[in-house]
Amino acid sequence: MKFYYVYILLCADGLTYTGITNNISKRLAEHKNGKITTSFTYKRRPVKLIFQQEFNDVLQAISFEKKIKKWSAKKKIALANGDFDLLQILSECRSASHHKYHPNKD
Repeated sequence: MKFYYVYILLCADGLTYTGITNNISKRLAEHKNGKITTSFTYKRRPVKLIFQQEFNDVLQAISFEKKIKKWSAKKKIALANGDFDLLQILSECRSASHHKYHPNKD
């Protein structure tokens, strides 16, 4: 059975990088060694693997990667730390137009 990994790297400048691979050790070595000079992480080394999730279905892995790529660095780091309470707080809508700020008037 083939496995796929969605991973998050923490870069030296504090930014995060989210990727997907079927060989986590090889891909991490490529990031750390700067194998691809046009990579987002190339000028942001050293990088540190802070999260990885294994999938046996490539479509599920791709879907998860697309979802968390849109997240803020704070949310990604909360996920990596297993801080699900903070992740919940960071996921809540804080828009002034959000329904919870406008309770129904009876």
